[in-house]
Amino acid sequence: MSSVAPDAERDEKETGRIEAFSDGVFAIAITLLVLDLKVPHSSELPPDSRLISALLKQWPTFLAYVISFATILVMWVNHHRLFNHIRRSNHTFLFLNGLLLFFVTFVPFPTALLAEYIRHPEARVAAAVYAGTYFAIAISFTLLWRYAAGRGQLLDARADLSQVEAITKQYRYGPPLYLLAFVLAFVYVPASVGMCFALAVFFAFKGSPKQIFAPQSGEDGRIKP
Repeated sequence: MSSVAPDAERDEKETGRIEAFSDGVFAIAITLLVLDLKVPHSSELPPDSRLISALLKQWPTFLAYVISFATILVMWVNHHRLFNHIRRSNHTFLFLNGLLLFFVTFVPFPTALLAEYIRHPEARVAAAVYAGTYFAIAISFTLLWRYAAGRGQLLDARADLSQVEAITKQYRYGPPLYLLAFVLAFVYVPASVGMCFALAVFFAFKGSPKQIFAPQSGEDGRIKP
């Protein structure tokens, strides 16, 4: 009896465990973001102050939360997209995925840092740490995908090569553009932060594949659905 099916089932189970663990890490990171949003206590409101004023004063925190939430969400979607193609793993791949998750869990810190210092003279440093974190994540995503897709060593045998190449091309933009956002932080903070948000939107809508696997032909020569 052929061992191909059992091997494929074992590989899919292994990558399923990796993705499930990664999903948990993404969920924790995205949840931690909300902890910086504080409820104004009624006892702390000045006599002539209104609740809406106290909430509006937290606009940097809300802004940083929205951008970071959107970015982590997009990263999770793209991570899932990669695992639609990846069906095998090895020791190196596990550590590369761990490196990516290391930086993902770090995101709440630069988010809080940016919210705290965006109106401070040290805002440039805070914005640089924020953009720099996303630059590191972009590098990690690229390394993870290039290792998995290199010679197709960890990809599903049915993976559509045109879609694999499309992902590879898309990931070429991430590192240099986030590096530009990092540099902009020392020039003009709003441009740096705005670029980080724009890149989240870019990766959310760029290159969503309609077909994950290439069609397979059966013994009769017909294309299987």
